[in-house]
Amino acid sequence: MKINIEIDDQYDETSITIQTNEWTEELEEIVKILRRKNRKRIFGIEDEQTILLDPKKIDFVYAERRKVFACMGKRQVEIRMKLYEVEELLAPHQFMRFSKSVIGNLNRIERFELAFNGNLCVFFQSGNKEYITRKYVTAVKNKLEMGGDNGGNGSN
Repeated sequence: MKINIEIDDQYDETSITIQTNEWTEELEEIVKILRRKNRKRIFGIEDEQTILLDPKKIDFVYAERRKVFACMGKRQVEIRMKLYEVEELLAPHQFMRFSKSVIGNLNRIERFELAFNGNLCVFFQSGNKEYITRKYVTAVKNKLEMGGDNGGNGSN
């Protein structure tokens, strides 16, 4: 891949042009990174206080009884957003859908085991565990094989 950067006073704003013969997952990641600038922050509610959540510390986010919670070790913090909205915000941080009601942080996975029903049981660095349903197993495996951040800090 070639990268050309031209700095000149004649330009009023930054413009990015990508020239390629095909759309790839690498390009998809580049576009996600470029869009991060406009990303919103994620806030949670804990003990009736609003707190700023660090995506690097979240193991997974789940929906239960029409509420959404972030799980960080032993802590469970309510997020007042829809699960799909949280998924969009956390996708650049290596989060993926695990099931209809769960999105997980791929950078926090320590190991996983295959369950009898074809699901994967994921064990996080914190000791938490969650399941990836069969529908999402292939996509998660492919993403893990592609790489990403193996330092567990959520940045690429």
